[in-house]
Amino acid sequence: MRLRTRTAYAFLTPYLLVFLAFWIWPIVNSFWLSFLNTRSANWTFNPRVTWGRLLVDPAFANALWNTLLILVIQVPAMIALATVLAVLLNSPILKARGLFRFAFFAPVVVGEVAYAAMFRLLFNEFGIINKLLVATGLTSIPWLSDPNAAMAVIIIALTWRWAGYNAIIILAGLQSIPEDVYEAATLDGVSKVRQFFYITLPLLKPVIVLCVVISVIGTMQLFSEPFLITNRGGPGQATETLGLFLYRQGFGAFNFGYASAIAYTITALAVAISLLNLWLGKERE
Repeated sequence: MRLRTRTAYAFLTPYLLVFLAFWIWPIVNSFWLSFLNTRSANWTFNPRVTWGRLLVDPAFANALWNTLLILVIQVPAMIALATVLAVLLNSPILKARGLFRFAFFAPVVVGEVAYAAMFRLLFNEFGIINKLLVATGLTSIPWLSDPNAAMAVIIIALTWRWAGYNAIIILAGLQSIPEDVYEAATLDGVSKVRQFFYITLPLLKPVIVLCVVISVIGTMQLFSEPFLITNRGGPGQATETLGLFLYRQGFGAFNFGYASAIAYTITALAVAISLLNLWLGKERE
């Protein structure tokens, strides 16, 4: 038995070494970096210029506000849309359900650069969105040069890309609900609308909470959309998120200590908000 155990660990050793070198060590080292002043010639221990700066840096406060704004507006809207899509995709009267499920899931597999370029073309000054607005008698909107409009573009893009992905997850939860529950409710004269709110949603709560947690984690480290669609968080820093601010500090200013402090702040916020969602979902069961 001991020989078999040693043999198993021998086979695991290469993976464990790689895991230690490329996962554990960078995590530990970046935590240590977050306490160092990396802007000096000799890196010195000085948490005041890293963790202390987080409390007074207006650029960090702006990035945090933008991230939380997207989190509060986009995530609930996307989860609500995904739930409705899942119900529609699960409808027995829908023809070619497999084709529709693939169509709504497809945006996830589109490359980030390609889909960002598409949204820049759609929402630029001479894009099709403004042409449609003008054709209907409305005024064109400077989508990518107005701060509020640019934030709206980011929210629309995120919802377009991830609503179908979450809808498929919720659809899997829908298909696990026994049909007997709905048949009994129908026999009792319960309408479809009441069945949705009093049967479907309560039974889907664990799946919806899972989707919310995944979305929170993704939003807290959001980078690609503001970087590619609104030209690195523009106009100005109106759409700069924490992930983009981290990138700017680490690879733009080479302030690795401050960037590490930002990274651990993002992690702590994501964990805290996710645990809060899990707690709220558990409390209401």
